[in-house]
Amino acid sequence: MHSLPLRVEPWSDTAERDSTGGDVAPLTFDVIIAGCGPTGAMLAAELRLHGVRVLVLEKETEPASFVRIVGLHTRSIELMAMRGLLERILEHGRRRPAGAYFAAIDKPAPENLDSAHAYLLGIPQPVIVHLLEAHAITLGAQVRHDCAVAGLQQDDDGVTVMLSDGQQLRASYLVGCDGGRSTVRKLLGVRFPGEPSRTETLMGELKAGAPPEEIAAKVAEIRQTHPTFTFAPFGEEVYRVVIPAAGVGDRAEPPTLDDFQQQLRTIAGTDFGVHSPRWLSRFGDATRLAERYRVGRVLLAGDAAHIHPPAGGQGLNLGVQDAFNLGWKLAAQIRGWAPETLLDTYQAERHPVAADVLDNTRAQVHLSSAEPGPQAVRRLLAELMDFDEVNRHLIEKITATGVRYDFGAGPDLLGRRLPDIDVKQGRLYGLLHRGRGLLLDRTERLTVGGWSDRVDYLGDPTAALDVPCVLLRPDGHVAWIGDDQQDLDDHLARWFGKPADGESRARTGLFGTVPKQP
Repeated sequence: MHSLPLRVEPWSDTAERDSTGGDVAPLTFDVIIAGCGPTGAMLAAELRLHGVRVLVLEKETEPASFVRIVGLHTRSIELMAMRGLLERILEHGRRRPAGAYFAAIDKPAPENLDSAHAYLLGIPQPVIVHLLEAHAITLGAQVRHDCAVAGLQQDDDGVTVMLSDGQQLRASYLVGCDGGRSTVRKLLGVRFPGEPSRTETLMGELKAGAPPEEIAAKVAEIRQTHPTFTFAPFGEEVYRVVIPAAGVGDRAEPPTLDDFQQQLRTIAGTDFGVHSPRWLSRFGDATRLAERYRVGRVLLAGDAAHIHPPAGGQGLNLGVQDAFNLGWKLAAQIRGWAPETLLDTYQAERHPVAADVLDNTRAQVHLSSAEPGPQAVRRLLAELMDFDEVNRHLIEKITATGVRYDFGAGPDLLGRRLPDIDVKQGRLYGLLHRGRGLLLDRTERLTVGGWSDRVDYLGDPTAALDVPCVLLRPDGHVAWIGDDQQDLDDHLARWFGKPADGESRARTGLFGTVPKQP
């Protein structure tokens, strides 16, 4: 696969100096990011692809001590492939077949899912955080641990960020990626409406002493009346356990092995001899969505903007996808070429996606109730999922491969992500490592002209497309389809601003400049 070199401008975190060598002002960052989880680290890396000066503040001194396994869904795996990260991530993960995502209804995935990465990748959360943070640092981002945001003030020129130790930092923009209890969101006064947690659930990974066949038989029996009960093998004699937590322990305290043993005996009549937990946690079903993703020069992403139950394993994926949507737009704003409304499209596109995720998790939680009504609906939905169209629709919803942004009237492909198709250089995603736009031209007649500093060109009549040409945004979504140069120019201006002055109409491609065909 063809790999493009990264072009990142070096920068220093020292203070600016005057001609006499004295300090005149503390460093002004382009962007400060609060929170170095997957969303914050991914956003920092995306900004650095465009030479944006980034500082990430993480309040925790060290990563979490427990090793929780999270799942990367198809769309997030595709995004990692777009940035050349997938191979190193695959080394640390475990692939699992797609399917049984929606409310844990046991149905296999439909055949021929529209992706080269139609699987679930299980990976320890500390590992994915470390890999993404290391990626951002390699690209030039600065990360400071044990630094908590305590206050902020913004004006027409930037944001002043006050830290808990009294230090003040200055940046053009601040992005809160600091989780469901986001300090940045609270300081902004952004409302976070939704439903508080009404049910509690214990989740963990533990070893079990009971024979596997005994466990399997008992679990099958229990799931007839408790569909959310999970006691599933996870390799190396470890089991993933999910059980109701009602009445167990103190909600303010971390759960214990005794809590799990007690609940297992209550529900299953046995604790299966559980011991040696890898990690234990408790979560609720609170569901909330920020009213606004942006207030002036401060933005929200990831759990700071939305929280929901972990049904379908969508949370981490939703945040990483926020970062991919926001990164290039915020970089364009800072670099000075963003169209006037480009940054506003972040909320316009991502807020509805989050609202849809909240709705599907609400539905999944309802279907997991042991009450007769929800169970009747669950059985009906299980029947409907035998229809390929229904099963495919639900899997595309959970994996985010069905997301279509509203770019106006046009073919169904407009606004959707383009899969990793075959091109003459190998695979499409290998050409997107730099985080730039791409014109994929099967006619070999068009040009990106004055936008060649922001958009790459590939003329390839053999590309596996059933349309003449597509314009891809840096996040891989199709921004234009057609074969008319003027129409293309209009859409280049819509997404990538004004063309550079004095640029020729030659086609500047990934592999050289080709004179325009008559």
